[in-house]
Amino acid sequence: MSIATMRKALTGVSGVPVTAYDGKGEVEPRITAKVYERVAAAGIHNIVAAGNTGEFYALTPQEIRIVHEAAVSGVNGKAPVTAAIGRSLREAIGMAKDAATIGASAVMSHQPVDPFAAPAAQIDYFCNLADASALPLIAYVRADGFAVADIVRLANHGNVVGIKFATTDLMLLSRAIPAADPGGAMFVCGLAESWAPTFTAAGARGFTSGLVNVAPKLSLAVHAALEKGEFAAARAIVNKLEPFERMRTKFRNGANVTVVKEAVIYAGLDVGPVRVPGLPQLDQHEREELHRLLQGWEAEGDIQTHSDQPVVKAAG
Repeated sequence: MSIATMRKALTGVSGVPVTAYDGKGEVEPRITAKVYERVAAAGIHNIVAAGNTGEFYALTPQEIRIVHEAAVSGVNGKAPVTAAIGRSLREAIGMAKDAATIGASAVMSHQPVDPFAAPAAQIDYFCNLADASALPLIAYVRADGFAVADIVRLANHGNVVGIKFATTDLMLLSRAIPAADPGGAMFVCGLAESWAPTFTAAGARGFTSGLVNVAPKLSLAVHAALEKGEFAAARAIVNKLEPFERMRTKFRNGANVTVVKEAVIYAGLDVGPVRVPGLPQLDQHEREELHRLLQGWEAEGDIQTHSDQPVVKAAG
C-alpha cells in the first residue's frame, strides 16, 4: 500500500483487535479472524494485527504470524491491515518480511523493551527497521526522554508513515509536529479515545482504540466529532466511555486487555482469557460491574453483538 493511502488511513481510527485462544490456551485462528472481520465490518479505518490489545508480548513469533494471517483473512480487503512487529531488530526485520508476504498493508513496530535502551538509539532501531521493510512503517513511541530532534528525525524518514505517540509529553508532541516535514509521518494519538481530544488540539490526527472490539460505533463517533472540530461533542462521548477505560487501568493497566476480552465475550464471542502476566480474568464483582455498564450501552444500540451466539448476561 502506498504511503499516501496509509497516511489517510492513519487520520482515522486504528483499531487493535484481541487475540482469541482455545480451551487449551492456543491461538484460535478462526475466532481471531472473526474478531477482525467484525472490526472491519464496522468501518474502522486501519486495523492493527497483534498490537498490545492483541497481547503481542505474550505471543511467540510463530503465533504472531498466525494472528497476522488471521487478520488479513478476516479483514478481507475492507481496510488496511497493519501487522505489529518488534522484539530484537533482527526479529522485527524478519517479521516485517513475513508481513509483506502474507498481504499486510503496513507494519507497526512496538517500542523496544530493552531496559538499557537509549532514546536516540531507539530512534535508530525504528529507522533501521524502516530501511529494511518493504512496507511502510508506523513507529510506536511509548518511552520518555526523547528530544525534539529525535522525533523529527523519525518523522522525516521516507518509509515512516506514522508515529503512534503514546506518552503524555504533550510539550514534546506540540513542538515536534510543526518542526517535522508536513509531508512526512502522521502523528497519531496512541492513548485511545480518552486522550484523543487533547492530542487533536496539539496537532495529532486519528487515534488508536481497543474499544472497537465491542463498541466501534462509539469510537467512530469520537472520531467524527473531532474531524468536525466539535470538541464538546467528543468529550461528551469520552465521558460516557470513562467507566470502561478506568476499569482497564486497574492493576497498573494489568486489566487493560482483560476488560476488553470480557466485553467481547459478553457480546457473544468466546475469545478466552488473557495470558499472564496480564490479568487472566476479572473476578465476579468486576465482571458484574462491567456487564451493568455494557447492558446500558446495549440498550442504547452502541454494542455490536454476534448474532450467531447468545449474549452473556450478568449474574443476578
